[in-house]
Amino acid sequence: MSEKKIIIDDIELVSLFGSNDDYLNLIENRFKAGIIVRGNTVTIKGSDEEIAKIEKIFEELQYMLKRNKHISQQDVKTVVELLDSSPIPKELVNSTPMQLNQVIFQGVKDSIRIRNPKQLEYYNKVAGNDLVFAIGPAGTGKTFLAVAMALAALRNNDVSRVILSRPAVEAGESLGYLPGDLREKIDPYLKPLTDAMNYMLSPEKVKSLMERNIIEITPLAYMRGRTLSNSFIILDEAQNATTIQMKMFLTRLGLNSKAIITGDVTQIDLPRKSHSGLIDANRILQKIKGIEFVYFNNSDVVRHRLVAEIVKAYEKDDNVSEKSEKTKK
Repeated sequence: MSEKKIIIDDIELVSLFGSNDDYLNLIENRFKAGIIVRGNTVTIKGSDEEIAKIEKIFEELQYMLKRNKHISQQDVKTVVELLDSSPIPKELVNSTPMQLNQVIFQGVKDSIRIRNPKQLEYYNKVAGNDLVFAIGPAGTGKTFLAVAMALAALRNNDVSRVILSRPAVEAGESLGYLPGDLREKIDPYLKPLTDAMNYMLSPEKVKSLMERNIIEITPLAYMRGRTLSNSFIILDEAQNATTIQMKMFLTRLGLNSKAIITGDVTQIDLPRKSHSGLIDANRILQKIKGIEFVYFNNSDVVRHRLVAEIVKAYEKDDNVSEKSEKTKK
């Protein structure tokens, strides 16, 4: 990991970075490197190769600004494409379906790939629809792949931000009063999402994107009243959303946005009197064009071998208990 500082002189920064940093976001989304701006100093943290590319992009844009007095979003996109010698494919807008073992997102630790036919179905349904439900047991890659697809869309500038959300429901035990500010209180609930994010991006990159609200991680309760446009939205652990919460979330979807809802209907932590919004959505929304459902089972588990065996054993026990209850009645 290297670092380089660039001083921007004799240039109006809003002209170079764009209104609301739109141009700066286009550049940063393309690379793994983090870009931090303080006054007229730009700090780039990443590999030597990417730092060199980003520095060259800024040099070219400054030259264009001095020559033409202004630059457009298309100018920035063109410069980035020309100076990035290894352009990243448009994963989410492919005209042909993805194949097994193809890369969804090139992370800092590993390439995130499609590992089985069910994941391939999942990917292609997300690519072709604005709203996809992924339902199935733990370990099938529902959340992990959703985060990878969201980051791929962000890197390709198909969306301008990624929003990750979860219901703040405890799994079978009370954590009691949690100390600290709001961020510290909600962190335990959102840890699986941040773990996936930190696996795919460097800590500097994550920090930079979150500081600028390009990546937002928030509890489901905080989504009310918002309209989420030009965004890739993920609702994880959706089995713990009530019917009212699910309806509220689904109606947040704005223009040029995609949403993935993931959940496992065998792990509902809501009080018994509450109905799971995921189960209701699965029943109510089946026939709406543009909404797709992907169903994983224990044969699709890609974690440790024992995870698949554990899921299978619990399913078998649940079936035995259900038959026993019916016999008693």
